[in-house]
Amino acid sequence: MSLDELLNLGISFHGHKCPAMPLGLRAGLAAMKKLDVERASNKELYCLCETGFAHATMCFVDGVQVATGCTFGKSNIEKLDYSKNAITLIDVKKKKAVRVALNPEFQKKGLSSKFIQLRKEGVEPKDIPSDIVEPMIENIMKQPDEILFKISEVLDYDFKGRKGTFEWYECENCGEIVFVHSIKINNGKKVCIPCSK
Repeated sequence: MSLDELLNLGISFHGHKCPAMPLGLRAGLAAMKKLDVERASNKELYCLCETGFAHATMCFVDGVQVATGCTFGKSNIEKLDYSKNAITLIDVKKKKAVRVALNPEFQKKGLSSKFIQLRKEGVEPKDIPSDIVEPMIENIMKQPDEILFKISEVLDYDFKGRKGTFEWYECENCGEIVFVHSIKINNGKKVCIPCSK
């Protein structure tokens, strides 16, 4: 896919135009370039994403997913909740990794933008005028990687993935299917996590 096609896919997947999603897209692409890998179609890559759960610029992680193919549905991405815009992308087979972090100088400019001011005032991203958000996205998409990011050298990474399972049980309380990793024993019965409480 071309960069424009990836951006359009990212916007469609994410649901609105904002600066953080394209930054995640570019971060994922920069990491893949440094590792000399292609987008994951299965679980060839694993991503440690440092974003958190309640802060500005969390949209970053959606761009990372679109670029790298590391998705929550494939369980090859993990959110570390560090509240930072950085990723470590791992080539699972070669056991190599690279860390890409948003350049603080670039990020500070973005965090002092009119877009962020409007967000602080409670304006939803989809309601921010295009003459504010479009130039930010265009700027992000045209900048060289070294302006946007701090990129580590390729590192050795002893990746140990978690094995998926097809083994399941029927919760003896609610009757729903639960996979073996999350079965709890409660009063001698195999139950799901919500029913164990």
